[in-house]
Order: sequence, then C-alpha cells, then structure tokens
Amino acid sequence: MIDLHCHILPRMDDGAQTTEDMVQMARAALEDGITTIVATPHHKNGRYVNKKQDIYKAVDQANIILQQKKLDITILAGQECRLYGELIEDYHRGDILPLNTSNYLFVELPSGEVPMYTADLLYNIQLAGLVPVIVHPERNRVLIEHPGKLYDLVKNGALTQVTAASITGHFGKKIKAFSEEIIDSNLAHFIASDAHNITNRSFQLKKAYETINKEFGESFVYFYMENAELLIDNKHVMVEQPNTIRRRKKLFGLF
Repeated sequence: MIDLHCHILPRMDDGAQTTEDMVQMARAALEDGITTIVATPHHKNGRYVNKKQDIYKAVDQANIILQQKKLDITILAGQECRLYGELIEDYHRGDILPLNTSNYLFVELPSGEVPMYTADLLYNIQLAGLVPVIVHPERNRVLIEHPGKLYDLVKNGALTQVTAASITGHFGKKIKAFSEEIIDSNLAHFIASDAHNITNRSFQLKKAYETINKEFGESFVYFYMENAELLIDNKHVMVEQPNTIRRRKKLFGLF
C-alpha cells in the first residue's frame, strides 16, 4: 500500500522526534502493509517551517538509514502546507513541495475555521498548474457543521484526503460519521494515515480500508488505492461526480 500522508521525518515537526522513532514508524508501516510513504512535514502552520530543499535532504537521509536497517520501504518527498496568503509566491520561489514532485499539493485548513480567502486561494493554486488536495477535511469544525462548504470546494476543483484514523473512529463518533458522509457523497479522493508516531497517532490504514470495504464495498477500496498510485505517478486521478451532503439533523449537535 501507499501512504500519502505521514510525519515520519525526524525532528521536523510534531511527528518522529528521533531517528529511532522514524525506524519504529517504518516497521509499523510495514506491519500495516505499507511499502511506500510520502513524508509530509508541516509547513507554515504557525509552528513549523519546512521548505522544499530541506525536505529533500531529510528524505534522502531517511532512505539511506532505512536501507541500512534492511527495511523494504521507500520514503518519497511531500509537504503538508497550511493555506496562507503568500503560498503561490512561495511556490514560484521554490519553497513549496507537491507530493513526489507531482502536480498534487497537500493543503491544510485551520482545524477551527475555513478562512474567507480559501476558495480564491484554491482557485489560484489551480491557475498555477497544481491540484489542491485538502487534507483531513473531516476534522474541520466549520466543515462538519456546514458540509455544503466542502461540496463547493470540491465542485470547484479541489480534492480531499480523509484520515484513516477518522474512519476507524479514533477521533470520535462525530468525525467518523462525517468521514462516512464525505465518502458516501463522493467528496473523498484519497485515504492516508497522517501518522505521527506508533502510539496514539499510528497508521491504521489497513483497518481503515477494511472498514471502507465493510461499509461501502470493495470498489471504494480499489478507488482509493488506485488513486494513491495515480497521484504518485502524477497521472489524472479518478474523480466521481460529487454530491451534496444531506442531513436530516445536525451531526450529533455542536462541538
């Protein structure tokens, strides 16, 4: 399996803190059936700044270490970039890193809001020749309460990546239920771990796919797995016609 979202590079953000942490995460990934990981350290989220060239160096070092440890897993370079006003300028400056040098760029919304400039910035990202992929939208409080906002963003060209642990219920019933609504409405395009460690934020990708298979069928599993491969190869991913999320009542009340 391919994991598109992982904080495995040591000492870059709130993921792996040591080389041994990285090695333990790689072993856990292999046990979960993962053979390729895109390392996606946080960038410009208010705490961490990880520019493209620094990520490339860290990925090269990580692969050397994992080869020395005889772990048959490959780390590719990516970035989890918080949406901010100068993102396009920094992309042209060479600081922003799409996944595996593809045209797909991970973008992160603040957990408690959808900035007013979000739609315009996602549009400008597309004008720059990139495909914005909104990471873990199921954990955004505004989108949970107003899912029509997510539909509008997807309808206008953004893709989304849902976190495996959200599907398995690790983040609670509300987020699990919203994840299922996103999947059921064709608003999800990728599933990834967003793993930070091997304790409370581990991979759970295999379990997530098993849950999807049980709840939605095998075709959904193939859809997400194949999309991960297509992204890595910088090919057009599969996109189904999105549907609006129709709720009879609010999702378990307000946060």
